[in-house]
Amino acid sequence: MAFSGKYEFESDENYDAFVQKIGLPGDKVEMGRNCKIVTEVLQNGNDFTWTQHFPGGRTTTNTFTVGKEADMETMGGKSFKATVKMEDGKLVADFPNYRHTSEICGGKLVEISTSSGVVYKRTSKKIA
Repeated sequence: MAFSGKYEFESDENYDAFVQKIGLPGDKVEMGRNCKIVTEVLQNGNDFTWTQHFPGGRTTTNTFTVGKEADMETMGGKSFKATVKMEDGKLVADFPNYRHTSEICGGKLVEISTSSGVVYKRTSKKIA
């Protein structure tokens, strides 16, 4: 699956319940609510650079190779190590307190995070 491109937030589902479940601090909750995040993905085979640009200039970048352990950062800014896998065309990563999948569906980037049965879905449209 080709992930490369630049994607802009279009919609999300179940944000408040999810961030409450994972214990995201209040300031980060407000920053993320209906936030026009731009996600930029560079893919070269199994090597990825996954950058999220937030309004106000904050940027988070995770660089990883599918199947190899990498240093990552959560949406709350915490660092951890994870091995990203490819399962049925989806990128799958187990974060400290949630499981995250990403896939391209109908030309859009669809990200799903699950924590103890609470599911958060973010859809972003391709802009470049």
